[in-house]
Amino acid sequence: MKYPLLTLALFGVLGLTACNDKESTTTNTDTQTLQIATEGAYAPFNYTTNDGKLAGFDVDLANALCAKMNTTCTITAQEWDGIIPALKTGKYDAIVSAMSVTPERSKQVAFSEPYFANTLVFLGHKDKAFDHTNAEQLNNAKIAAQGSTIASQWLAQTHPAIKPQLYPTLDGAFLDLGASRSDVVVSDKLPALSWLKSDLGKDFELKGDEIDINDKFAIAVNPDDTELLAKFNQALADVKADGTYDKLIVKHFGEEMLSKSGN
Repeated sequence: MKYPLLTLALFGVLGLTACNDKESTTTNTDTQTLQIATEGAYAPFNYTTNDGKLAGFDVDLANALCAKMNTTCTITAQEWDGIIPALKTGKYDAIVSAMSVTPERSKQVAFSEPYFANTLVFLGHKDKAFDHTNAEQLNNAKIAAQGSTIASQWLAQTHPAIKPQLYPTLDGAFLDLGASRSDVVVSDKLPALSWLKSDLGKDFELKGDEIDINDKFAIAVNPDDTELLAKFNQALADVKADGTYDKLIVKHFGEEMLSKSGN
């Protein structure tokens, strides 16, 4: 989702500082920075707090990786639909934003080793029956999803006759579900669980079993940025080896996810 801007001559002593409304920045004595993009609207992986700061698993992981690389990094919110184009034009050096590895995306970006294993779920109102394995119910339901995601792609590939309501953000899909403008939402599991804990989501629940499509999240960089990709892969291995990764899993998702994160 991001664009590379630099030549990686950059590395010095690391420190965290505050940033602009939608930026989370790590700094050192070097004047160059590694530009990292995240959506900032996909809790609990990445989101924007009420005071305009970026937070979430992706943000903390990106900062931990930058620390391992002894690199200055700036993390910036970027709309999902424009995140890969921005990477390709050089606005960003990397994308850390719960991005699924797909054959289509792999033609445009280079992916790191995976850092999370994802599953899909349907959620709907507690008082309304819905079984996503029932073809009749599935075909007759108003289904919402975020566009340009693995969830909407899976729906198009497995149920091509269905025309879902697609939204620029997952929050938009959840808002319309809460307002009864759709019957169900198909989503990544953890963002769905996060929304169910909100005031708007309290009358909703997961419908049926989660759907395992062998989906993996990874960091995306420009295909020519092989040195940067190698540095990210080494940093990922390091944060997993020293326990940092497990601490972030527990912090953002709970201990029950330690055995389910796919790492």
